[in-house]
Amino acid sequence: MKSQVSKKKSILVGLSGGVDSSVSAALLQKEGYDVTGVFIKIWSPEWTECTSKEDRLDAMRVCAHLGISFKEIDLTEEYKREVVDYMISEYAKGRTPNPDVMCNRAIKFGTFFKWAIAHGADFVATGHYSQIKKQKSKIKNTKDIYTLTTSVDSDKDQSYFLWTLKQEQLARTLFPIGHLKKTQVRILAKKFGLLTAEKKDSQGLCFVGHVDIKEFLSRYVPKKRGDVLNEQGKVIGYHDGAHLLTIGERHGFTVTTKTALDKPLYITNKNIANNTITVAKKIKPFDISKGLIPLSSPNWINGFPKVGAIYEAQIRYHGKRYHCRINENKVEFIDKPEALASGQSLVAYDKETCLGGGVMEKVM
Repeated sequence: MKSQVSKKKSILVGLSGGVDSSVSAALLQKEGYDVTGVFIKIWSPEWTECTSKEDRLDAMRVCAHLGISFKEIDLTEEYKREVVDYMISEYAKGRTPNPDVMCNRAIKFGTFFKWAIAHGADFVATGHYSQIKKQKSKIKNTKDIYTLTTSVDSDKDQSYFLWTLKQEQLARTLFPIGHLKKTQVRILAKKFGLLTAEKKDSQGLCFVGHVDIKEFLSRYVPKKRGDVLNEQGKVIGYHDGAHLLTIGERHGFTVTTKTALDKPLYITNKNIANNTITVAKKIKPFDISKGLIPLSSPNWINGFPKVGAIYEAQIRYHGKRYHCRINENKVEFIDKPEALASGQSLVAYDKETCLGGGVMEKVM
């Protein structure tokens, strides 16, 4: 593994109890760094099935096996406020939030990052599938420049969730497995004798557990039955709340007017004020003649992208990329993207380099 730091530096690794962070800690220790594993305790409601206790125990066992120190940081209040409450509030407004992005910004590379540096860490490391590359500045007495790039494993790449990272965070962050494929990580875990070698990957956010996201939200945002409309505006079914649904979904509503030739229907529009959704057999591409889409909370990792240059935009995790131009904090699509929704993260790329992004506004 190529490293951007000298040895014997103090590194705090965020240990989730999974195989990726476990191998990250083992690789750093192998290189001779002073490694400490840290388990981040987050909020979860009592009524969900959460594996946090088991994950914490696995993180402790990994540290014991490697002979490194173990610490825990309690961020339950911060997680509830910055991630959970944010998600509930956004859905209540009829928007489509991305809690994973907020978790990285506010928790892992927010409160945890600051805490780690304050406790003497030279660097913070996580098991994210992404890469950080350093470029020496050509100008004397100026800082090096860091870029965020995609993982070697395109199926696991997590750069989409990391667009909020800034230079000061990238300069003191390590992604030890970003240059590896998941299969290689599993093999290394077995070689290191880690108990997490065959542990299944976590699915979704811990506080949701095995509960459906709509069921989770319904406990905080009351259900409200509304009409399902076809493209002609005719009522053909019902749903439990437009705020619980997302553009592009084909589940979460009931169609009562059916024929033998019916095909799957997709949500193409939402009217929060009237609590209605419109469905169709095909997802309509976004009408690019509507103009530029503004981005809120923008973050450009290496400065504003060049005006007029053609880049690629990704609007959902592992989603298709669409050609676009970026005019400061507005996006002009060249291709016609499908199923856009306000509140989603738009992340811009120049080939494998993540340029940054923002939250899409005024899409509908």
